[in-house]
Amino acid sequence: MGTVGQKGEGLSKIATKPSKKWRSQYSRRLRVIDAGVVTWAVAGAFGVRFGFSDLDTDSRRDVDYLLLSVALTIAWWFMLEFWGSREPTILGSGSEEYKRVLASSAWLFGFVAIVSYALRIDTARGFVGLAFPAGALGLLAARWIVRQHLALERSRGKSASKVLIIGGPYSAAHLVRSLRSDPTAGYIPTAVHLPGSLVSNSVLADLDIPITGTESDLRAILGVIEEAEVDAVAISAGVGMNPEDLRKLGWELAAREIGMILAPALTDVAGPRIHTQPVAGLPLIHVSTPKLTGGKKVAKRTFDITFSSLLMILLSPVFIAVALGVKLTSPGPVFYQQERIGLRGTTFKMLKFRSMKVDADSQLGALLRSQGTEGKPLFKVENDPRITPIGKVLRKFSLDELPQLLNVFGGSMSLVGPRPQREGEVALYDDAAHRRLYVSPGMSGLWQVSGRSNLTWEESIRLDLYYVENWSLMGDIVILFKTFRAVFASTGAF
Repeated sequence: MGTVGQKGEGLSKIATKPSKKWRSQYSRRLRVIDAGVVTWAVAGAFGVRFGFSDLDTDSRRDVDYLLLSVALTIAWWFMLEFWGSREPTILGSGSEEYKRVLASSAWLFGFVAIVSYALRIDTARGFVGLAFPAGALGLLAARWIVRQHLALERSRGKSASKVLIIGGPYSAAHLVRSLRSDPTAGYIPTAVHLPGSLVSNSVLADLDIPITGTESDLRAILGVIEEAEVDAVAISAGVGMNPEDLRKLGWELAAREIGMILAPALTDVAGPRIHTQPVAGLPLIHVSTPKLTGGKKVAKRTFDITFSSLLMILLSPVFIAVALGVKLTSPGPVFYQQERIGLRGTTFKMLKFRSMKVDADSQLGALLRSQGTEGKPLFKVENDPRITPIGKVLRKFSLDELPQLLNVFGGSMSLVGPRPQREGEVALYDDAAHRRLYVSPGMSGLWQVSGRSNLTWEESIRLDLYYVENWSLMGDIVILFKTFRAVFASTGAF
């Protein structure tokens, strides 16, 4: 690794010149895919509603709907472009891409509906009612498939932006770790510059990343940027540069077509909580206080009741099959009740299909002592001898947790939320961890889609706090979709 002041040595270890071709390639790919999807959706809706076999080119009505279909297809494609749904900065990570796809589609069809009503145009509701949902779902599915391919490429170090980080040692080290922890986001830290830093580079010693120097002079920093040949420059907290030089740096980067990223010293804060307000020429960042009250609380509860009841109806054959399997393969009750800590520290009985022997709880202490985990949070027993043969199958695919839908319907749990924990684990909480009790525990959550039992105590708490601090209904929906993949992969389940 390069050391502070050894600029040449540090830069010599930076990766080869990055390629920016992936941006234009993916934008072109999305344009072609979007054109295919919207054409399929509009043509399919036309065929279902009017039929192709009865098409009469002499009929003014048929001609009018043909022209409307063509105009709608073109307008839809351009709306996706104007709404910025193909911008490289939102590809591959986060929900912004999906939001823009849905927003552009909804605005287009809303405009069509308003114009039809205002001008009293008799537009067939069936045609519009089929085209919009089919196209929106098709676009989302296509974007998801493209995103999987992009994520695979990024995991191999391709199709990503190479970033030079400029800032203080501690904030730069945190940013390097954060970017490396999520390679699918598409940012690869290639070097660090520490302007005006007097701190030893030992903070960055274990990260194996070149340090290009500590010069604060704008000309020297521009020289480092040119030599590093990066796609973007990330300005982190603690940067030893005056505001005037930072503004000039932004101009120079824009002239070189290099992205400029500001990384404030905010951790685990998602976009919906961040609002930028210009004051006296300064872009002040406001961070709103997370509150799951009022309309948000009603929306989450309505979502829980609706989908828990729907899932119980759809999965009723599975409920019956599992219940019979548990009853016929081991003596004891079908259900197992365990006391857990819920909203605001209240206790509730969490339901599960029984996957262990009847006297399993009395054997827990001895098993924990034997593996040295007694008194530790998130205690789990690997190769647990108490689990019944059918219980292993239930746990592998999380079928034992299906009765928790009754907890969700009753209000003691939510479909998505922090991990429901025992009283002994909650007793180990510090002040920060207690914030996870601000919302109801969930059947699934960030912990479920991020490793389940493979997570450490610290990782589990961090994910739960992130969820509490940044809750959104769209986030819940995304987590539920990811849950199915995590369950079928059986990652971290035992």
